[in-house]
Amino acid sequence: MMLHFQIDPHSGIPVYRQMMDQVKYYVASSSLKSGDQLPSIRELAQALAINPTTVVKAYTELQHEGVIEIRHGKGAFVAAGATGLSERGREKALRRLARQLAVEAVQMGCSVDVALRLLNEEFKEISGHEFETNPKQTGLR
Repeated sequence: MMLHFQIDPHSGIPVYRQMMDQVKYYVASSSLKSGDQLPSIRELAQALAINPTTVVKAYTELQHEGVIEIRHGKGAFVAAGATGLSERGREKALRRLARQLAVEAVQMGCSVDVALRLLNEEFKEISGHEFETNPKQTGLR
């Protein structure tokens, strides 16, 4: 499985923290399962054009939190005890991200239609399929 990391150096959130959150989201969604290997430090640093020390910090913190285990000479793997977020936890995390998108869209004078179109295009590019909005679930009409 190809992991897609989205790093925003201007978000105010440290890069290592963004990486940690994204690994946790992959585990929460079961995209990463117990025993799955993560990219090597060098590989991930090169792919994201960041300092390898940043990847080391993210992996070390994830290990301390029990999300991954580092096997010296072999790499980083999702820990056996790592669990996904509950449905409520996943929704809470997504709501935080949705709020960030909504705030920035409003600040730029972007319409809901444009924001949803762009979100759908990104979702399709990453996942290979579009999401559908249900007006009754989202409150959109």
